[in-house]
Amino acid sequence: MTNAQWFLLVGGLLLAMGLTSSILKRLPVTSAIIYLTVGMLVGPTVLHLFHFNPLKQSALLEVLTEAAALISLYAAGVKMPVPVSLPRWRTPILLAFVAMAVTVGLVAAFGHYALGLPLGAAVLLGAIVAPTDPVLATDVQIRHPHDRDRLRFTLTCEAGMNDGSAFPFVMLGLGLLGLHELGQFGMRWVLVDVVWATAAGIALGVAAGAALAHVGHRLRNNRTERRLMDDFLGLGLIAVVYGLSLVISAWGFLAVFFAAVALRQTERRLSGASPDEPERLQVNGDAVTETGRYAERMAATSVSEGSLVFKEHLERLSEIVLILLIGGTLFVDSWSWRAVSLAVFLFVVARPVSVFIGLAGTRAPWNARALAGWFGVRGIGSLYYLMYAIQHGLPEKLALELIHMTLIVVTLSILCHGISVKPLMDRFWSGR
Repeated sequence: MTNAQWFLLVGGLLLAMGLTSSILKRLPVTSAIIYLTVGMLVGPTVLHLFHFNPLKQSALLEVLTEAAALISLYAAGVKMPVPVSLPRWRTPILLAFVAMAVTVGLVAAFGHYALGLPLGAAVLLGAIVAPTDPVLATDVQIRHPHDRDRLRFTLTCEAGMNDGSAFPFVMLGLGLLGLHELGQFGMRWVLVDVVWATAAGIALGVAAGAALAHVGHRLRNNRTERRLMDDFLGLGLIAVVYGLSLVISAWGFLAVFFAAVALRQTERRLSGASPDEPERLQVNGDAVTETGRYAERMAATSVSEGSLVFKEHLERLSEIVLILLIGGTLFVDSWSWRAVSLAVFLFVVARPVSVFIGLAGTRAPWNARALAGWFGVRGIGSLYYLMYAIQHGLPEKLALELIHMTLIVVTLSILCHGISVKPLMDRFWSGR
């Protein structure tokens, strides 16, 4: 497929989605399934108009998935409810760290004993497919900054954190394959990759987000007519925080998510509004109450609100492009029993078991635990970790096998979760 044909395909799909958005919202499936179907139709599965080779284009795909994940993490962070409190965050923290680690262990055991992978490759595979995805999980995420749904909050917050908390296990897998230094008895991995990189990422993100909130608040208060370019500020925060994370060897995904959280929380606190009341905006001198998706239609008075709509549009664009590329990688014979069995084990065993273990002893309702156990959507984050491993010297034969299995897991996640999300969420709401 030539560049002209590729632009025509993406442009035509964007026009079609824009013109039929009201119809698509009423469909019983997610939009990601439509993108995937188009990609498979024009790819090697049906028409073979183009074929995207993720091994040859691993450097490009790493950059694309990295950018998509960062934008999505920022968008998720600024939608976190105010204020942050340990009781509210306890469940997603347990899912993002405890349940995610259990998932890595279960998948690693399955990969080593059932699929015959070397231990290091099995751990790496577990780390790649364990984190849930903030890009493709739109339909189970918080819809706006004032959405109070606890299940959506839990899934969004978990996806925001475990895209970073999975990184130590990626490095562990690479270390067991001889591609990363673990240190004597694994002490370097524990101290640097787990303790330092995690703590430094969270601290850096919180400090940067709070600092930007204070600067923006002071500029707006000193000169009420001053207008700030919130979109640029949001993108700048993402880039600066992620760049600093790379410099100090911290996990950048965690840093960006917590920078967005801190930005939103600090702006809300500086505004002097009550945490339990909906935010009030000044529009043409009149005070109006923000409800639903009001932030998308009215001028915002904060960086977090003002940049959110733009980031969500970028998120949607990256989702379309990347899912089209996924569809363009698959052949008819890509559906091997090894890859499908891994996906089934992950969806039916590893994810539900890890969720119930992670939430053991909490007061989370059983129906919410069951839905959280099912809606562990895999997607762009998994592709990023895979490309990251390839760029760090993963042997070609092993890289091809992990590409094959990861792509099938992501594809089946788009299909299975995309078909089930709307009816299950409607049933969950109707039962409350």
